Amino acid sequence: MDTLAKLKQYLERNQAPYEVILHEEVYTAQELAQALHIPGGELVKVVIVKADGTYRMAVLPASRRIDMEALKKYWNAAVAVASEQEFKDLFPEAEIGAMPPFGNLYNIEVWMDTSLTTDDHIAFNAGTHYKAVRMRYSDFERLVRPRVASFSVRI
Repeated sequence: MDTLAKLKQYLERNQAPYEVILHEEVYTAQELAQALHIPGGELVKVVIVKADGTYRMAVLPASRRIDMEALKKYWNAAVAVASEQEFKDLFPEAEIGAMPPFGNLYNIEVWMDTSLTTDDHIAFNAGTHYKAVRMRYSDFERLVRPRVASFSVRI
């Protein structure tokens, strides 16, 4: 089952309305925000971070970058951004760099930056570089139950 099918099944089973958006093929979060014609603050990007040998999913707006020092303090551990080669096997059906922010579907702890909690809607890659999903933030929070913390700075 591909990533989008897995995600759609999960959202429908949990009665979370969503919209699938087809767009031109893009590879960065900023390009995706432009392709979807949405502000970078509403577009979610996923960064896989390794802390003491454990992978965690950091979810933040496309318009921001991770503050690694903040994550070190929250996790009380040495942290580093994982390379694509390190984490590609964690998301076997997704294109590298296009995994959705649903770490719970992959047994990966999800940490969400506080700056996203004020958005009505969020959008994110849906397993490919040409499909995205847009949904209510409140439904995302209900289904994923991310740990929320302040760990990003403006680009």
